[in-house]
Amino acid sequence: MNLSSALAPATLEQAQEMGLRADEFDKIIEILGRTPNFTEMCVYSVMWSEHCSYKNSIKWLKTLPKDGPHMLVKAGEENAGLVDIGDGLGCAFKIESHNHPSAIEPYQGAATGVGGINRDIFTMGARPIAQLNSLRFGKLDNARTKWLLGGVVKGIGDYGNAFGIPMVGGEVYFDDSYQANPLVNAMSVGLVKTGNIISSKAKGVGNPVFIVGSATGKDGIKGASFASKDITEESAKDLPSVQVGDPFQEKLLLEATLELAETDTIAGMQDMGAAGITCSTSEMSAGGNVGMDIHLDLVPTRQDGMLPFEILLSESQERMLIVVKKGQEETVQRIFEKWDLHAVKIGEVTEGPEVRYFMNGTLVGEIPAKSLVLGGGAPVYEREYKEPAYYKEAKKFSIDQVNEPADYVVVARQLVAHHNICSKKWVYEQYDSMVGTVNMSTNKPSDAAVVNVKGTNKALAMSVDCNGRYVNADPEVGTMIAVSEAARNIVCSGGEPSAITNCLNFGNPYNPEVYWQFVGAIKGMGAACKKFQTPVTGGNVSFYNQTVNEDGSAKPVFPTPTIGMIGVLKDKSLQTTLDFKYKGDLIYLLGNSYDDINSSEYLYSYHGVKNSPAPHFNLDEEFKLQECMKGLIRNNYISAAHDVSDGGLFVSLVEMGLPNSLGFDIVTDGDIRKDAFLFGESQSRIVVTVVEDYEDEFLDFVAESQVTVMLLGHVTKGRMTVDEENFGFIEDMRHLYEESIAMEMAK
Repeated sequence: MNLSSALAPATLEQAQEMGLRADEFDKIIEILGRTPNFTEMCVYSVMWSEHCSYKNSIKWLKTLPKDGPHMLVKAGEENAGLVDIGDGLGCAFKIESHNHPSAIEPYQGAATGVGGINRDIFTMGARPIAQLNSLRFGKLDNARTKWLLGGVVKGIGDYGNAFGIPMVGGEVYFDDSYQANPLVNAMSVGLVKTGNIISSKAKGVGNPVFIVGSATGKDGIKGASFASKDITEESAKDLPSVQVGDPFQEKLLLEATLELAETDTIAGMQDMGAAGITCSTSEMSAGGNVGMDIHLDLVPTRQDGMLPFEILLSESQERMLIVVKKGQEETVQRIFEKWDLHAVKIGEVTEGPEVRYFMNGTLVGEIPAKSLVLGGGAPVYEREYKEPAYYKEAKKFSIDQVNEPADYVVVARQLVAHHNICSKKWVYEQYDSMVGTVNMSTNKPSDAAVVNVKGTNKALAMSVDCNGRYVNADPEVGTMIAVSEAARNIVCSGGEPSAITNCLNFGNPYNPEVYWQFVGAIKGMGAACKKFQTPVTGGNVSFYNQTVNEDGSAKPVFPTPTIGMIGVLKDKSLQTTLDFKYKGDLIYLLGNSYDDINSSEYLYSYHGVKNSPAPHFNLDEEFKLQECMKGLIRNNYISAAHDVSDGGLFVSLVEMGLPNSLGFDIVTDGDIRKDAFLFGESQSRIVVTVVEDYEDEFLDFVAESQVTVMLLGHVTKGRMTVDEENFGFIEDMRHLYEESIAMEMAK
């Protein structure tokens, strides 16, 4: 294609090839009052893609709670969420997906996901201090899964380690539903002085517009459109849609940006992520109710002869758009020159409302900025949804349909070694968790990652959580559980939950049953976030995560609304760990147990029952339990805390015993079926240890909190005993727990 064809009127066929529908093409003609040229049509195609416009999800996203006691920035207002943590500091945080790029090029797909999410944080003037991730793959005994896992982990590790931000937490799950379409969700957390927050809105007519950072190449062109369609056998042809990252360049960009944030030179700044220059120019203009004139021939490029649409749609990494206060150009250029980075003026802010793109003096595109963006002229659809047949079928399951195991020790060992339950040591040892010297969890294991806020007496607690099997079983309940477990992890670590970000991974929104899952998940998230007063600060929607078979049929991934939650430890001394401390300490279980093995790993993997309801869950019960835990920690009544989640109570006890090689001697509840008590995953249960001297105060406080409590037993020197049956020694479990993934990857 040459320049003249790039400026020729677009055809409906071209529009449809770029992912636009016929009625959307007609709407563009109506907005412009003419047929768009090919370049303009390309701009609309990426900005109206699901990835950028959220056209199939925004109606429901607007129902989520956005107000809370600590909010500095509401969802959608800036590049990331921002909460006030006191001491003149704000915490910026966000989670996003890089699923489709990682499915075809796992190393660069994951690496650029890490780079992109960190840029969202530091473009707000915040210094990233911690990263987390949430990963989903097919069965690990599959050769492609091993290739994907190896590439994704190496990509995350190489980029994050070189960039210099510690990886402090995460989760990894394996299931057939993710076989063709893995999920790679990356979260970044940063700190900013509340007076140094940088807005993403353009302002000041006449202010110059700069592009800074790396040169623009052809990598990542149409990346937003690629992220808004199914993964098929043909997807390898979309490899140019995968960006290429450079962590060292990003590190320079970070330092230059934060140095710039200390000056009074910036009128607005935004990362160039999905849709590149197109997205940053249009969103910044629309947000500030202004326009821009952008001269594409001034953009530093890696290849000669790049056409306007290629420059506009490129998703080359490590780039940002800055609106500079007029007269401050030299300051900006001097700072970026110091860090050996491009800082080139490519345009200026205008009265608008159009964003105009020029190439060598020729107008190549003129589009009203608001017509492109979410909340402006971008389409909003209300999709049809219906309850799938499997949901009603799952409700028929009863625990009486499966027999108790003949040998509980065999089941226990199998669960401890299961890839969804065992240590992810093989993964996290490839990440630098100590760079920056803020990670407080390295030698003090806790349910959430705890990160030091230097210069204060505070710490941050953070967690990513979601069990896709629960959400598939019941989207509303399963997502309430995801929010609640994130909060429970933070509370068990000594923190106070503050706010969430989310990464909503689902199948094709045009499938009514998939959309039913999405709607249910949003309802469940909203209910739980209101209960815990943890508003939604923003996040990411990723649709089209599914396997498309040769016959055209599609199997979506388990609906996976990953929750990233931030909490605050008002006093670092409140940090609570999960490890048994001393032989003889009393072990108590807080919360109610039920004859419930629904959707547990035990039922799913050991018995092979794939369709059952979500585990027992009651939101009021959960809230009461967490309030009780906060008081127990404040009053120093407990010495360890660990929630009961994947694998059930037995796995929780093993995880508490391993750090200090201590065992346990417990009795089960005679009123509950033994396999449900040990391996069931009914929610709202926490194991705590109590020093005998504090037992009376502990029991009195729990009684006042009206939370059910049961004495399980005591910590031992190393033996594991359940109902007087010997389950071996804790060290017998270490090899199974710590080496399971490494052994499989070595095959």
